[in-house]
Amino acid sequence: MEQLVVDAKTRKETGKKVARQLRANGRIPAVVYDEEGKAVSIDVDAAQFNKVWRSITATTLITLNVDGKSSDAFIRDTEYDIITDSVLHADFLVVTNKKPVVRTFKIQYSGTPVGVLKGGFMVKHLPEIKVKALPKDLPVRLVVDVSKINIGDVFCVKDIDLGANVTILTPAESELISVAPAR
Repeated sequence: MEQLVVDAKTRKETGKKVARQLRANGRIPAVVYDEEGKAVSIDVDAAQFNKVWRSITATTLITLNVDGKSSDAFIRDTEYDIITDSVLHADFLVVTNKKPVVRTFKIQYSGTPVGVLKGGFMVKHLPEIKVKALPKDLPVRLVVDVSKINIGDVFCVKDIDLGANVTILTPAESELISVAPAR
């Protein structure tokens, strides 16, 4: 996957009037936080930000260039106006890839279980799992192939393989899905 980049400039002025002027000039006011919680006010190009923001998940690492200095960051939060279909404000979290982070992933399923094709039905038990890893090692999304699950089979957390650098914090014996026989 290509590295997504957002260019930003630091700003000194804050407030509603300044934010309105920035938006009128095609910029979005934003704040960048570091791992200690220190904040710096910035502004980003609205078109560039929207292109990146609409194509990522909460665990996608982007490159944030603030006044020419690059760092890895997550888009932590956005304020979105549904009426005008525009982002009003954004928060970034800059990470150093030295401290592991904990994230919750919603599980996406791919394929149709063999047991469902034989007349059973799929029961989803757990909608999400918690993982711990360095930011650069986090998967973008968690997709589980369920096509080999037969009637009576159970797919557990321990059956997910995310690699050696990612630790799953959800108990290993927790059931994700099962295929029950037809009644």
